[in-house]
Amino acid sequence: MIASDADSRVTPRDDRIAMVARALDEAARTAREIDQFDAGSFTLADAYGIQRASIDRRRARGERIIGIKLGFTSRAKMVQMGVDSLIWGLLTDRMLEEEAGTVRLGRYIHPRVEPEVCFVTKRTIDGPLTALEAVSHLDAVAPALEIIDSRYRDFRFTLEDVVADNCSSAGLVVGAWSRRFEALDNAGVRMRINGRDAQVGSTAAILGQPLRSVVQASRLLHEAGMSLPAGSLIMAGAATAAEALAPGMTVECQVGSGPTSLGSVMFDAEA
Repeated sequence: MIASDADSRVTPRDDRIAMVARALDEAARTAREIDQFDAGSFTLADAYGIQRASIDRRRARGERIIGIKLGFTSRAKMVQMGVDSLIWGLLTDRMLEEEAGTVRLGRYIHPRVEPEVCFVTKRTIDGPLTALEAVSHLDAVAPALEIIDSRYRDFRFTLEDVVADNCSSAGLVVGAWSRRFEALDNAGVRMRINGRDAQVGSTAAILGQPLRSVVQASRLLHEAGMSLPAGSLIMAGAATAAEALAPGMTVECQVGSGPTSLGSVMFDAEA
């Protein structure tokens, strides 16, 4: 469709969104932190506009959107941040790190790691799903580790700041895929650093059951006028608190145990 003159008019709000998106994109690209923006300088709706504009800059450089990540899937985190709904960001192919490989921390600013569950879709999600429909849209599930890396100084931000910053999403490591969706009910989650337990939790911390994240993702995408193609990833949300990363660490996440275990995923962190 060809835009009319009215459609193409640039407003001060558009300029502000473009400016903040450029600043956040450059911070992520060069691994240099920036100051937080003035509290109340943009709305939550503006923040999602900034997020999309920032991702568009990455796409212009050749990156490809491969999925969606959810944040605030823990009720405790919602209460802490004073919100009553999830937040979400987008994943690109450049964020993928090799499982059981080396993650070089130099490409990040102050990275932290969280244990998660990741789904891959087998059908396009183009509208809100019910809980019963969710599994039919999924191909497989895997244990995962998400590397979060706020681009703001001292890892401090408002709700609007973090949404604009693509919900701090920076990298992800995904383990072996399986169809063991039944293993997701209150499965134990252990994140070990150099062989010792650093965080211990349960998949129940992810909205009570990680499959509910697929339902929520479908609704959020529908509200944004977006769809998720087959073969896309859905990072369901953190099962525990995050841990700061440093060179020399070996990080492993195990989800479940025994015959229904989802298995484990790991990486080595280097400078």
